[in-house]
Amino acid sequence: MAKAYLKELEAEYTSTKKCLERIPESTFEFKPHPKSMNMGYLCVLVAEIPRWISYGIEKGGIEFTTFKHDDIKTNEELLAHFEENFASAKTALSKMGDSEMEKSFSLKNNGQELMKSSMQEMISSTINHWAHHRGQLTVYMRLNDIAVPSIYGPSADEKNY
Repeated sequence: MAKAYLKELEAEYTSTKKCLERIPESTFEFKPHPKSMNMGYLCVLVAEIPRWISYGIEKGGIEFTTFKHDDIKTNEELLAHFEENFASAKTALSKMGDSEMEKSFSLKNNGQELMKSSMQEMISSTINHWAHHRGQLTVYMRLNDIAVPSIYGPSADEKNY
């Protein structure tokens, strides 16, 4: 299972990087709605979601009050953050055996357990969550006239068919 998740993670890498590398710092404060997160925070989230996998595998869970987000100021820092988090997820998954997939994972906020699952469920959910927020990022990109790359097929900006 770990190898299958590693393959899935790697399949999402290129399109995620294509999105992140196109985001200029001048758009980091953009919000499509007052209740929305700003684009800079969304980019950091997309860049760090792979770390959730390695963090969860290594620590058995995530505690929101101690899980720190990096303070990213430039696109260069954003891409370096993404590469580091992606590499850590790959390393953690490559070391994981199938028997470890049934180990427990918990998500907590200030000590209160919000969710409990197996590592397998956490990894699957995290990869889906990553694709979801990358999709959200493409909407922000479109609203800022930033070319949306081909992800699972041609985009309106990259008609490669």
